[in-house]
Amino acid sequence: MAQIDPNTVKELREKTGCGMMDCKKALVETDGSMEKAAELLRKKGLASATKRTGKQTGNGVVEAYIHLNGRIGVMVELNCETDFVARNPEFSTLARDIAMQVAASSPQYLKREDVPESVINSEKEVLKAAALAEGKPEKVAEKMVEGRLEKFYSQVCLIDQPFIKELSKSIGELIKEHIAKFGENIQISRFSRYQVGEKN
Repeated sequence: MAQIDPNTVKELREKTGCGMMDCKKALVETDGSMEKAAELLRKKGLASATKRTGKQTGNGVVEAYIHLNGRIGVMVELNCETDFVARNPEFSTLARDIAMQVAASSPQYLKREDVPESVINSEKEVLKAAALAEGKPEKVAEKMVEGRLEKFYSQVCLIDQPFIKELSKSIGELIKEHIAKFGENIQISRFSRYQVGEKN
C-alpha cells in the first residue's frame, strides 16, 4: 500500500472540495495517484448526485447578467436545498456561468421534456426530408433522424447545451458535478433572456 502524504491529501481536498477522509481513502485506493483519486471521487460524487435529484430545492439565488453594453440581459433562478449553499460564492459563480450560457447560446427551453411535441414532430420531418434528399434509404433516414435530433436538443435545450467554458461537458453534467461537490440537489428553475429589438 502506498504511503499517503498529508500534504497530498490536503491538495486533493482543495482540488475536489471533498472531505479529508474521502480524499485519503481515494488516494489509498489509487496508490497515491492524484489524477486517479480525483477521478474516483468525481465518479462517486456523481453517483450520489443522481440520488439527490429528487430532494426539495427551496433556497437559491436569482442571477442577472448583462452583455454587449446592455443589448442582452439574462435572469436565471438557480435553486438548492439550504441557505448555507445558496450563500456559497461558488454557487453564485455557477449561477453566473449559467446566465452567461443563456446569453451566449440563447436556449429556447430548459430541458428536452419542455419542447412541445409539435416542435419535435416538425423537426423530425425536416431532418427526415434532409436525409432522404441525401439519397438515404427510408430506414436509414429514420435512424439518422434520432441522432440528429440529439444535436437539435443540444442547441435548443439549456440542460443539453455544451458548457461554453468547457465544451466537453453539458450544462446538465456541470450541475451534477456541483450536486456532488455541495452534497445538495441543485436545479435551474427558470430563465429569461432579453435582447434589444427582439420580440417575444
